[in-house]
Amino acid sequence: MTTLDDVDRALVHALHLDGRAPFTKIGDVLGVSTQTVARRYRRLREEASLRVVGLPDPQRAGQAEWMVRLTATPHTAQDLAQALARRADTAWIKLMSGGTEICVNVHTPAASDHALLLRDIPRTASITAVSAHQLLHRYFGGPTAWLGRAKALDAAQIAALTPVRPGPGKPLTREDDALMAALQRDGRTGLAELAAATGWSPATVARRLADLQAGGTVFFDLEIAPEPLGATTQALLWMAVAPARLDRVARTLATHPELALVAATTGPANLVALALCPDAAALHRYLTRRLGALDAIRTLETAPVLRTVKAAASR
Repeated sequence: MTTLDDVDRALVHALHLDGRAPFTKIGDVLGVSTQTVARRYRRLREEASLRVVGLPDPQRAGQAEWMVRLTATPHTAQDLAQALARRADTAWIKLMSGGTEICVNVHTPAASDHALLLRDIPRTASITAVSAHQLLHRYFGGPTAWLGRAKALDAAQIAALTPVRPGPGKPLTREDDALMAALQRDGRTGLAELAAATGWSPATVARRLADLQAGGTVFFDLEIAPEPLGATTQALLWMAVAPARLDRVARTLATHPELALVAATTGPANLVALALCPDAAALHRYLTRRLGALDAIRTLETAPVLRTVKAAASR
């Protein structure tokens, strides 16, 4: 397993705050050279799967977001997960619970025909069960992300690296497709390369990016394997909460550093969370002590994550 030192962790925290921050600025704030930042970044890309990706916020981009749980026969689940990972409408895919369950996050236009949900999945013979749950509201996750990777910088460093994005944002249009495709491959792609991909000038690209980021229409997420940061155990938590207390419980969970996602959803379980813990014992303590203290949670299903097949976007 890759071992991260203080400089590595500070770099990860810096990119958590601003995925497109120049290496010169990061180096100045961290007190190291630009060359050191660039060298550490390259190593973390190779050894810890670090990547910055530019993504649309589903709600601001007019998309519906679903979590689809699939149960497949044991010898087909991995191949099915890989096939789903190649689709443009899947955001992240996790192999769960003994290797026979797949959880896939799907983004579709709000007015789409939901082809994946209604046509493509049902015709796959190896699938033995399907349930689809629309995410109604994200309390935590996406632009805010797991705080376990954001513990290395002090208040002054955080302030220096946190971008200020005043003013209202602009909606995405079809003209942004080439820009978003390039940013989903690598959110740190330079303005010159983005200009070549879009056919715009670098100045136009810079203005458009600023407009899209200002209102949160587009954000930059940081992907990194959680194990080097001390989280070797992951689990999706499906909870049923009394509706009158759902908002309060979800806001409480959104403050828990063990969680990377908290969202209200449709279905028998109306709240879902993704937990990242150092080991199984730590997950047990979290479930029994912190979640167990919230009596509004009526039922809890814990689904261990065996492997992340796809993260925020295709590579």
